[in-house]
Amino acid sequence: MDFLVSTMNDAPGYRVQAVLGEVTGLTVRARNVGTQIGAGFKAFVGGELKGLTKQLQETRDEAMQRMVETARARGANAVLAMRFDANEVSAGYQEIVAYGTAVVIVQA
Repeated sequence: MDFLVSTMNDAPGYRVQAVLGEVTGLTVRARNVGTQIGAGFKAFVGGELKGLTKQLQETRDEAMQRMVETARARGANAVLAMRFDANEVSAGYQEIVAYGTAVVIVQA
């Protein structure tokens, strides 16, 4: 196991050796104008907004990677109880934060 990120409060088969505290990864992104125009047209006919879906997934991945980097810098090999939170900062800008508890886990 290189690094574990889990939404669970524990890691089956492992025990928590040390709790290093809360870690976060934050990113704020502006929505792509082209994607917004496409989304406007899609609103008339319905269906998935693939451009926005892709952009949101990339933003979540970036926030999670930043959280993992912060946890590694503290000496963690896992983050437990990981969650995402999202807010619109202002029109067209979205904040995504990934957060959880940085821990050192060992095989049970």
